[in-house]
Amino acid sequence: MHTIITAAAIAMAAAATAAEAGDYGPALRRMLTETAGGRCPDDLMAEPLLSACRAQLPQMQPGLSALGTVGDLSFIKGEGDGDTRVETYAVKFAGGKTAIWSIGHRKNGKYGAAYSLGE
Repeated sequence: MHTIITAAAIAMAAAATAAEAGDYGPALRRMLTETAGGRCPDDLMAEPLLSACRAQLPQMQPGLSALGTVGDLSFIKGEGDGDTRVETYAVKFAGGKTAIWSIGHRKNGKYGAAYSLGE
């Protein structure tokens, strides 16, 4: 009986860890990479995020490009569920800086929010 309870506890802990690992990191990496290259990825960004990206691209693109390529993304936390979920990551850039970025509000495969909280 003790073995079954221990195995169940380990399985539950592994599931909780996987659930808190974050799912939006690849999309955030691609958004940052493409924006640094001068393009807002319309297949990942829902309106009005896409419109905001396009409007801010002349100011954002040089700054993101200057940081260098996106390196490691470290999941910090996730808040909310379903289409209200927002995940926060520490993003390390090749130039040496690390910035805190959040991404979320995913619906139909597109994100309604992506923003930086700074360093």
